[in-house]
Amino acid sequence: MVDMLKTRQCLLGVRTFLGVTSRLWSCFLYILRKHIRTIIQYQTVRYDILPLSPISRNRLNTVKRKILVLDLDETLIHSHHDGVLRPTVRPGTPPDFVLKVVIDKHPVRFFVHKRPHVDFFLEVVSQWYELVVFTASMEIYGSAVADKLDNNKGILKRRYYRQHCTLDSDNAIPIKSWFSDPSDTALLNLLPMLDALR
Repeated sequence: MVDMLKTRQCLLGVRTFLGVTSRLWSCFLYILRKHIRTIIQYQTVRYDILPLSPISRNRLNTVKRKILVLDLDETLIHSHHDGVLRPTVRPGTPPDFVLKVVIDKHPVRFFVHKRPHVDFFLEVVSQWYELVVFTASMEIYGSAVADKLDNNKGILKRRYYRQHCTLDSDNAIPIKSWFSDPSDTALLNLLPMLDALR
C-alpha cells in the first residue's frame, strides 16, 4: 500500500514536471518565433539609389511629386480579428502589433502582421512620391493601422477608407496578396520600377 502511494506521488510529480516543462517550452518557442520574425523584417536590405543626372534632378525639382496610392490590407499588412475562426496566419505566429477598436459599440482586437520589408519600402518611396494609403475597410480600423505604419514620420497623411470607394478603372501595379510568408520580397521587387517612374 505504501509502495502504491509512493508510485502515485511519483507519477503526480512527473506529470507536474512535464506540464511545467511543456509550458516553458511553448513560451520559449513563442519568443523565438517573434525574434526570428523581427530579424527577417529588419535584416539588412540594400537598394542602391543611383544619383540622378543634372537634367533629371532639375526636372524633378520643377514639378510636383507624383502620387503613389498604396493598398493597405494584404499589400502592406495582413490582419485578422477575434472573431475569425480560421486565421490565414500560422497559429503561434505573433503579430507585429495589436489594435483595440470599438465597432458598433463592441470592442474588437485586430492582430496585425506587417509584410516583410514594409518599413524600409515606405521609407524609400516616401522620398520619391507623395504617399496615399487606401483601404476598403472601416476608417476606425484603417486609420489606426496607418498611424502604426507611419510611426509619427508624417509620410501617410492622406488616407482613404470604405466611404471613399467607387468602382473605377485606373492605373495600377499588380502585387501578389500577402498573408504570412516571412520570405516575401514583393515590396523590394517594386522599388526599381517605382524609382524609374518617379
